[in-house]
Amino acid sequence: MTNPTARLAAKLHRRVCLVLTEDAVLAEELLARKKLASEVAGRLSEKVLLIRPGRLDAVLDELRKMGHTPQVVGK
Repeated sequence: MTNPTARLAAKLHRRVCLVLTEDAVLAEELLARKKLASEVAGRLSEKVLLIRPGRLDAVLDELRKMGHTPQVVGK
């Protein structure tokens, strides 16, 4: 049973971009790409990558070079 008064450590990110992949294998493929990996600030889950602030356009360009068609929501 969980302790209802226990604290959960969390980090708040503001005005960041995320790359949501269909599966963990695709996220690994993206991280294996040196140019793209340098733009990733962290991994929020096995399928979600956190992009460094101000680097969205570079990430989109690299994804397109890889043959992906990223969808941008809320830019």
